[in-house]
Amino acid sequence: MTDPRARHQAFEKVWGNLPGFGTLAAVNHTSIGLRFMVTGMLFFLVGGLLAMLVRTQLALPEQEIIGPEAYNQFFTMHGTVMMFLFAIPVLEGLALYMIPKMIGARDLVFPRISSLGYYCYLFGGLIILSSLFLGIAPDSGWFMYTPLSSAEYAPGPGSDFWLLGITFVEISAMAAGIELTVSILRSRAPGMTLTRMPIFCWYILAMALMIIFGFPPLILGSILLELERAAGWPFFEVAGGGDPLLWQHLFWLFGHPEVYILFLPAAGIVSTLIPVFARRPLVGYRWIVLSILLIGFISFGLWVHHMFTVGIPQLAQAFFSVASMLVAVPTAIQVFAWLATLWTGRVAFSLPMLWIFGFLIIFVCGGLTGVMLALVPFNWQVHDTHFVVAHLHYVLVGGMFFPLMAGLYYWLPHISGRMPSERLGYWGFWLTFIGFNATFLLMHLTGLLGMPRRVYTYEAGLGWDWLNLLSSVGGFIMSAGIALILMDLLLHFRFGKPASRNPWNADTLEWATNTPPSAYNFGSIPDIDSRHPLWDDPGLPDSIAAGDHHIPEIDHGRRELLGTDAIGARVREVMHIPTNSWWPLCAALGLALVCISLLVRVYPLALFGLVIAGIFLFRWSWENGAHPKAAPLGVNERTDPPLHSRTTDGPGRWGMIVTLMADATLYLSLLFGWFYLWTVSPDWRLPEETRLSTSGLMATGVLLTLTVFRYRRLTERLRAGQDSGLWPASVQTSVLALLHLGSLIWVIASAGLEPGALAHDAVLSVMLYYLLFHSLVATLASLLQSARIKLGYVSAHLPYEAIVLKPFWIYTLAIFWISYTAFLLLPLAWGGSP
Repeated sequence: MTDPRARHQAFEKVWGNLPGFGTLAAVNHTSIGLRFMVTGMLFFLVGGLLAMLVRTQLALPEQEIIGPEAYNQFFTMHGTVMMFLFAIPVLEGLALYMIPKMIGARDLVFPRISSLGYYCYLFGGLIILSSLFLGIAPDSGWFMYTPLSSAEYAPGPGSDFWLLGITFVEISAMAAGIELTVSILRSRAPGMTLTRMPIFCWYILAMALMIIFGFPPLILGSILLELERAAGWPFFEVAGGGDPLLWQHLFWLFGHPEVYILFLPAAGIVSTLIPVFARRPLVGYRWIVLSILLIGFISFGLWVHHMFTVGIPQLAQAFFSVASMLVAVPTAIQVFAWLATLWTGRVAFSLPMLWIFGFLIIFVCGGLTGVMLALVPFNWQVHDTHFVVAHLHYVLVGGMFFPLMAGLYYWLPHISGRMPSERLGYWGFWLTFIGFNATFLLMHLTGLLGMPRRVYTYEAGLGWDWLNLLSSVGGFIMSAGIALILMDLLLHFRFGKPASRNPWNADTLEWATNTPPSAYNFGSIPDIDSRHPLWDDPGLPDSIAAGDHHIPEIDHGRRELLGTDAIGARVREVMHIPTNSWWPLCAALGLALVCISLLVRVYPLALFGLVIAGIFLFRWSWENGAHPKAAPLGVNERTDPPLHSRTTDGPGRWGMIVTLMADATLYLSLLFGWFYLWTVSPDWRLPEETRLSTSGLMATGVLLTLTVFRYRRLTERLRAGQDSGLWPASVQTSVLALLHLGSLIWVIASAGLEPGALAHDAVLSVMLYYLLFHSLVATLASLLQSARIKLGYVSAHLPYEAIVLKPFWIYTLAIFWISYTAFLLLPLAWGGSP
């Protein structure tokens, strides 16, 4: 097919979204990424309005514009919306939109997971916001500290909206983290080794991995607190053997890495734009990659610096104080690399660069106050004052919002094919920059003068009056700047000057696509031998569109990606990925029903919703792999390289392993909670007699071990290319799995635990239900796979699916015996009772 127009139409027929309402079934990464960003901006407007209401209330002393109850709801929802519904989703949306284009791929490797993630984000955000409009929003702060958020002090449903809604939203974040990690590692263009990968991709890879390891502690904490509120299980109640400080540990195990989850992609925008406008390669590429990895690693060891005033030992304070200052070193490496690039280049002072310079000024100031707060004596003086609020905004707004605006103006021509207005853009920047500093620079002073945060009014004559008034005026100036930016964005889609394909003379592959991009990004996938492919070969976009490179054909009707190895980017397989699907939306609706039912405490309906969601998810999984609806296989089937469903190391196995990394983090957080309460809780008590049948649990473990052994033999047979006896072997494995599942259910039912009375039994119950969930999923998946073997969807020629499920069975076995040791044998050896 040589006619470019005919090729484009053929590709669009396969890759395009369905018309009309069918667009809700879209799984294309460009559509999903844009939806994340647009939805996030709408939530941002809500969060900004709440901020202005708060600043209006604080503008003058002793005002009654907002009452104390509404004020508490407003500042809680402002922080919640900005952190969970705007900042992270917008950056994820940008990553989902940009990453395939930057790495030379046509889409992400799990497009339906991206769609599920968006709907979970949308429905979770709407559930959280609905509490505000109903007047029952959470009022305990966006960090929901216990016991303020517990049933005794927050008896209404506000905290439940937060806990269930945020957990729902975090499904979205985890989906994006898994999707981005596997896509970056396994679908880069041939030749794009890790050392040639665009620097933005390194930042996003680090962000995705930090989401995978950082979000599970908060997910666990939210589940435990909701169980305490709804069922009375005393995880955070001292009288029942719990400890409210456990919530702070779990929250900040997420909360501090989250600061860098926001900073890293924003810094990736800076590292991408500076070389383009300095007209030279980035200085210190390898040093910046090293600093990215160091920031990601160190950030997980800083969480206690948010807890310096809660009474932790002095040795711990000293350790976390040093670690908090140490993280400034890799950050400084990046700042100096940026400055060196600017110093040695020929800088073009355009609108995106204006936002970059604003970022450099504000973020460096925020970093300096961060070092101040890392000093324990100073932290004690300003903790819970407006100084901390000002520092938070300097780091997050300066470190995230300003680079985001730079990236928005930089990539806007790519999204719309039009250029933004320079005049409106400059006015928007200066009003935002001046207003921001007027608002938050002065808040440092009110904090040093002793003004506490989270107070809705104050007396006159304390020295805070004029500072608060000027801060509020600055907030309105900043709001005017953002209004101009939004006006510019809306008007430019109609009145903006048409943009050329690469208006900034950029070096990365996203500018080799059409602007706006087509649904399939690239007509063919090029070989990459440089970090700057468009600078080295300006004619590359034309040869890509002409189909001069890899997989230029579309007559087979499949959506195809090139699968490459993680380090050297050598071609290993062709991945065929799903087309438009309604299953993600249906599954998200089922999960939304679960969330709403739990809010109104109609538990049978919640169980029904869970079953419905499970049915949709398993129906979704039925169409995976070699199923005819997954892709039209057998039509012009490839052999060199093979289709990924013919291999034993396709993207599904990588996705499973990355998912289990997140799962293991949640499990380790549960273990942390067990040992923390055991050793720290002031009223930790053991039951008077053994609650669990050690012999019954041992028998359950033996059955599980036999099941995993049989399943491992089955996968070895597939790897060896043997089809004989495959279905009987799968049936035997399923029978063993069912026996194990039944035995585990019997052990749990006969345990006689009292989770409403003791934290010990509550944690033990969570562990048992965690094991039950994994055994249930593994058993159902094995039964499903037996049916697929019978139908010919799994065989020696199609071994892919069995290899994907194998790590899940191994993980289920591992957590069973670790739990048996940590929750049963260790207490017995210690002299207590499990």
